[in-house]
Amino acid sequence: MYRTKTCGELRLANVGETVTLAGWVQRSRKMGGMTFVDLRDRYGITQLVFNNEVDANLCEKANHVGREFVIQVKGLVSERSSKNANIPTGEIEIIASELNVLTKSETPPFTIEDNTDGGDDLRMKYRYLDLRRQCVRKNLELRHKMTMEVRRYLDEKGFLEVETPMLIGSTPEGARDFVVPSRMNPGQFYALPQSPQTLKQLLMVSGFDRYFQIVKCFRDEDLRADRQPEFTQIDCEMSFVEQEDVISMFEGMAKHLFKNLRGVEMNEPFLRMTWADAMKYYGSDKPDLRFGMKFVELMDILKGHGFSVFDNAAYIGGICAEGAASYTRKQLDQLTEFVKRPQIGAKGMVYARVEQDGHVKSSVDKFYSQEVLQQMKEAFGAKPGDLILILSGDDAMKTRKQLCELRLEMGNQLGLRDKNTFACLWVVDFPMFEWSEEEDRLMAMHHPFTHPKDEDIPMLDTDPAAVRADAYDMVVNGVEVGGGSIRIHDPKLQAKMFEILGFTPEKAQEQFGFLMNAFKFGAPPHGGLAYGLDRWVSLFAGLDSIRDCIAFPKNNSGRDVMLDAPAPLAQAQLDELNLAIDLKEE
Repeated sequence: MYRTKTCGELRLANVGETVTLAGWVQRSRKMGGMTFVDLRDRYGITQLVFNNEVDANLCEKANHVGREFVIQVKGLVSERSSKNANIPTGEIEIIASELNVLTKSETPPFTIEDNTDGGDDLRMKYRYLDLRRQCVRKNLELRHKMTMEVRRYLDEKGFLEVETPMLIGSTPEGARDFVVPSRMNPGQFYALPQSPQTLKQLLMVSGFDRYFQIVKCFRDEDLRADRQPEFTQIDCEMSFVEQEDVISMFEGMAKHLFKNLRGVEMNEPFLRMTWADAMKYYGSDKPDLRFGMKFVELMDILKGHGFSVFDNAAYIGGICAEGAASYTRKQLDQLTEFVKRPQIGAKGMVYARVEQDGHVKSSVDKFYSQEVLQQMKEAFGAKPGDLILILSGDDAMKTRKQLCELRLEMGNQLGLRDKNTFACLWVVDFPMFEWSEEEDRLMAMHHPFTHPKDEDIPMLDTDPAAVRADAYDMVVNGVEVGGGSIRIHDPKLQAKMFEILGFTPEKAQEQFGFLMNAFKFGAPPHGGLAYGLDRWVSLFAGLDSIRDCIAFPKNNSGRDVMLDAPAPLAQAQLDELNLAIDLKEE
């Protein structure tokens, strides 16, 4: 055997045992006639000791072992005289009697440490080395444990794991598809699934009333910290359910994961908030509720006093940061520059301090009496020492989104977004449709198979933009970790939905005829939800990006710099696929 123990399991109870270890050299150091080597494997680090007085040849051999060499060592477990309380094996060491170099290593391009000297691009190029770092490995171990807990929970609830195909037809009603040319069907293409949506609905028609799948999905869209071109969903669907049944089931799963992976008991029901209220009071459909600073609209108080910026605004709103009146003029100027950044787009910011005597001191004092400023203070419920920050604009939705960014920035600056605190929320009653300027038509906010709220169905004929959906998202700490809806199971209602979305009957049949035809044979009421596995893991691991909980992620340009993908195809491959490349000039 290459090893009888791992580098993470030996303790004082093993003192006196002769063991064989194998792994990578983390570091080595020579101290007088002694050489110390830290040996690392997936399970931990164990210190090896080579004594020149006991075996000079063995010690000399150890002196020529470099970082990341793969070695095998046999020796006696002994108690350390100088213990290391920072590692589980820190009370013991191995007095080496044999050393075998299994593989030599070049000097790695960055240090294999938690606090490495390698930048993102370098670590992604040598991802197989990056994965040796304990902090990255722990993220993948957490991912493994999460998938095990998900399967355990769903199995106990009667769900069946069913695989659906990776090569399907393109459904361009949504994000861009990744397409795959078919050699056997020249000129035709598969698409990689953005979601198994229609397939899991077909499983409901088939009588598989509780389905789940931990599945790869693909979307050809711009990337950001919580988005990759390929990602993993915990995809679920249930038959004979209403919205409350689905929410209850997957709130239960969330609580199960918090308890078993983070040791956090959540006994109270998760908060609920309508989409309309989320946008009105937080400017986001995924509000971070770890802290307050709920928006207060100030149109009635601040309009009509001669300050043209407010007098001409379609929306005036603000937030109150408790205890932040101590902000200096420099800090306030920096906040103003923050909201004026192009990606936020505000034209400026007004601030007001609540002094210790209760008076309000504002940056626009000359336009407002103390009486008006006191009304504003009362609207916020502000106290002495609080700071009020106000934005305005000619578009209410746009200004609320700017105020949302300011709120989150203040949350960061005041230390209110603790990664070890969790605020869970269901956002419900989403709009059924949203207007697309690019398409010049209504688009489905979620997807075309979402069921409208029963009481809003009559408005499909009169005011479809006002229709709400039986749709729901789970938000944790300002991150959408999953969402779903009750689905349409009535063929006539589904046809109506396609009509509103601008599908001709022929186009609807061409793209979704398989689903419409299946509904003719008795579709049960059904609904479901998909959780983002990558987002859950990154949330539990306290990461700012999902990349470090994925074994081999893409960079922000959608490239795999390790594999150098995507890459051109050889002409022979293009010919076989009947493809010609005609790159447009940019």
